[in-house]
Amino acid sequence: MNLHVFLYGGRVSPTLAPSSAAAPSAPVLPRRPTRVLALPEARWALLATVAFLLALPLHLGGAPGWTYAPLYVIAYAAGGWEPALEGLRALRGKTLDVDLLMIVAALGAAAIGQVLDGALLIVIFATSGALEALATARTADSVRGLLDLAPATATRVTADGEEQVPTAQLAVDDVLLIRPGERIGADGRVVDGVSEADQATITGEPLPVLKTPGAEVFAGTLNGTGVLRVRVERDPADSVIARIVTLVEEASRTKAPTQLFIEKVEQRYAVGVVAATLAVFAVPFAFGADLTGALLRAMTFMIVASPCAVVLATMPPLLSAIATAGRHGVLVKSAVAMERLGEIDTAALDKTGTLTEGAPEVTAVRPAPGSGLDEDTLLALAATVEHPSEHPLARAIVAAARSRGLRLVPADDFTAKPGHGVTATVDGHIVTVGRPDAHLDDDTHHTVVLVERDGARVGTLSLADRLRPDATETVAALTALTGTSPVLLTGDNPRAAAQVASATGITDVRARLLPADKVAAVLQLADRKVLFVGDGVNDAPALAAAHSGIAMGRAGSDLALETADAVVVRDELAAIPAVVRLSRTARRLVTQNLVIAGTFITALVLWDLVGHLPLPLGVAGHEGSTVLVGLNGLRLLRDSAWRSGGSQRT
Repeated sequence: MNLHVFLYGGRVSPTLAPSSAAAPSAPVLPRRPTRVLALPEARWALLATVAFLLALPLHLGGAPGWTYAPLYVIAYAAGGWEPALEGLRALRGKTLDVDLLMIVAALGAAAIGQVLDGALLIVIFATSGALEALATARTADSVRGLLDLAPATATRVTADGEEQVPTAQLAVDDVLLIRPGERIGADGRVVDGVSEADQATITGEPLPVLKTPGAEVFAGTLNGTGVLRVRVERDPADSVIARIVTLVEEASRTKAPTQLFIEKVEQRYAVGVVAATLAVFAVPFAFGADLTGALLRAMTFMIVASPCAVVLATMPPLLSAIATAGRHGVLVKSAVAMERLGEIDTAALDKTGTLTEGAPEVTAVRPAPGSGLDEDTLLALAATVEHPSEHPLARAIVAAARSRGLRLVPADDFTAKPGHGVTATVDGHIVTVGRPDAHLDDDTHHTVVLVERDGARVGTLSLADRLRPDATETVAALTALTGTSPVLLTGDNPRAAAQVASATGITDVRARLLPADKVAAVLQLADRKVLFVGDGVNDAPALAAAHSGIAMGRAGSDLALETADAVVVRDELAAIPAVVRLSRTARRLVTQNLVIAGTFITALVLWDLVGHLPLPLGVAGHEGSTVLVGLNGLRLLRDSAWRSGGSQRT
């Protein structure tokens, strides 16, 4: 069976096809799981089955042909018209669709008087397609159904009071009023109130989470008994829910290398099956076999040799893994990326914003002697220049200035040079804020930022970052998965890097790296398949150069998020080894499926060639193996697949 047909059309409804609306207010799927009879494939299969079951007792009971022949015609037409049409379209495009082989085999059986056997093939074939359609629809439901969690409207606080607005019309910095028991309409941060939020649908946490001013909240999560005021921080189309849906849809349109190889071989294999079928018929017939027996054996061979199960071996496990990762806050951008994540044997980690929380704090402000600046003036000057920057250190400097109530004057000609710092013109002076020379490093484990005005040093700022609570456990998990300790790649000073490495158990530390240096460090590990994890603009080149790249989503720059193969939306480091384990489980299921499919095909073909394989049994074995590998891959839709994705090294 053609995989494109399975995922996007033909026998299976295109449930994972791209949607033009990603905002929570425009759900594409129904609000409840897809019902069987809602699928056209299921309705046609039911009609074919009913017609066959009505014809069967009449046929076996010796009734006149006119009583059951029309019922057989209905069964053939209802179960076979759609795959036959798709097969003919493929043939017109010079592609041999193996679905067409099934229809030819059924019609061939009918032509030699085996009407019942041909009808049985059609019915089982149609039922198999309906089951696959349902499995595919449920896969899509499990992810895109999240859209329905976000409310259609939200209460926005205005200068005149409150107003009800569609959530799709919300904008960044809008303030929402969330009453007890309401679902939160957008991703944002609590500015007032205390409550608990049930966010299991987004984060997987089983217990409600306390929300106080400053806490992050997600669209679609359920407020508890308190009243909250939430400031919107993301456009509805960029919410966690919408991003999960969009990226999973994009991922479903990609094909893993294994699948591409299978599809490349499929056409030649299908042509080979046709040639072998003709030989299976012609050779015995030439040596005196009867026409009906030779043709029936050839039709059976065509059915059991068709590679439907092989074609379905790869994508269901990978797409199911993508869907499950998305539900747990990791957005894997493609089936290729999901497959590659399971291949990594070395991890390289950025420091600031990755192993640390990416929310450093200014701990010291030191004006240079003779600069004429006091602490507040120096801090305000640095914050003015850093204000447009997305870097975590820049945000910390601006936050420190605002906490002191300092006024930031307008700055012009802002430029940023990743790995070096930022420059802007302030009151006619060119001010640069960036990394210092080595001799200016702080004696502590803090990060030092140098402030220069018109080329002269006017002071330094010291900042300290906090290690993520799960950093040590994540490093240990990655070490266990890959068999080697991760490498720390950072642009920070050696002492600050060494402190983080010592706290997390990393032994290979490389500090003071510019973006190009990080790329070089990744490429130096050319004999290994490297997973790089980062978050900033300066990490984007390394994310692109690595075998696989994962970006930390909450503090990640747009460039890093765009470059990475996967994004950790919830900003939890523990999700990184979890998604690697999930990928490895998916790869093992692909291998299992290929073994299952190959075993069934080999056994059935040999049985037909050296013995006498009844057509109904061949049909049951062929279609049964196809459904089996599909359902085996869909096992990864269960939440348990995320928690116990397997820890074996591959």
